Amino acid sequence: MLLKPLSILLLFSLLTANCSNLFVYLGFEANQNYIAKELCINRDKPQLHCNGKCYLMKKLKQAQEKEQKQERQSQKVQLQDALVTQKLVCISPVKQLRSSRAAEIPFALPRHSSAIFHPPQEN
Repeated sequence: MLLKPLSILLLFSLLTANCSNLFVYLGFEANQNYIAKELCINRDKPQLHCNGKCYLMKKLKQAQEKEQKQERQSQKVQLQDALVTQKLVCISPVKQLRSSRAAEIPFALPRHSSAIFHPPQEN
């Protein structure tokens, strides 16, 4: 019952995170007349036919910078999660068994050179 609305909310949030430029464009199109009359930098110069596009470019640039900042921040968080700064101590509930020392076998090279491998010789 709660699963369906939650899944729709998560899907919507994923889509909106990647479409911030779309929302800037939609907001501009919906309010273009107001932006051109009140917020446009070039509103005193009607011969430029800006119609608020300068404001749109400014908002798009801000949205892009915000996305890049969030991306860098998330990368920092991921890096911090990957670094372990304290020693880890593992405590096992099983008692350690005493290990008996294995007898050491001394290492010795063969005394005769014929025991060493030689590649086959051609006759």
